[in-house]
Amino acid sequence: MKPILNVAAYLFVSLDNLVELRAKILNECDSRSLKGTILLTGEGINLFLAGQELELLGFLDWLRLDGRFKSLQTKDSWSETQPFKKMLVKIKNEIIRMNHPMIRPEEGRANFITPKKLQEWLDRGTDDLGRPVVMLDTRNAFEVGYGTFENALHFNIEKFTELPEAITAHKDELADKTLVSFCTGGIRCEKSGLYMREIGMQHTYQLEGGILKYFEEVGSAHYTGDCFVFDEREALEPTLNSIPVERSIRKKLQGQ
Repeated sequence: MKPILNVAAYLFVSLDNLVELRAKILNECDSRSLKGTILLTGEGINLFLAGQELELLGFLDWLRLDGRFKSLQTKDSWSETQPFKKMLVKIKNEIIRMNHPMIRPEEGRANFITPKKLQEWLDRGTDDLGRPVVMLDTRNAFEVGYGTFENALHFNIEKFTELPEAITAHKDELADKTLVSFCTGGIRCEKSGLYMREIGMQHTYQLEGGILKYFEEVGSAHYTGDCFVFDEREALEPTLNSIPVERSIRKKLQGQ
């Protein structure tokens, strides 16, 4: 049996006619026997899809024929089995709920840093100007429990809507640091990066492509553990392979 291609992708771009777009996308996915979840919002698209390689790549080519999705980039990994049970295309108010409508990534991005450049900074402990680098994990507490960057700061939040208040509360103590926010694939960093800029935090960056892109380009350097993913694979190692079953069971027993 051929391995299954898994892709994760998002793009902040202004979208309209969502009901019609949903029907077209769902029909195309079903015709190619793809499974996963696609979120459509006025601010963009977020997708987690899995299927046979040619069918999935064909769908992405089809999607990019729409000029709004031309720049869509994916994070790819492989699995022996299909990690999704259904094909869902949902219409939502936000790609990731933050409850700050003035934060609009589709109108412009925050500063970002590539995985390779981040590794240079972490190797050295400072950015190019000699400022101390602090990694900020914007994910929920249970995700952090699977793994994170060494010495990363996190606020033990239960949902993303709690992050703005937590960042604001720690704004002053982080003022003399270079802050690099990160999450699984980059979506939460897009919004958190803009929020930090909005409240006057100048030396902030988001990790381009999130943890999964870092794994793809760098590997495990400066990262401890695995990365939780929102499908039946549960989590990925820095090699982008699913974590072994025995380790998954052990994590559950430990309450992670």
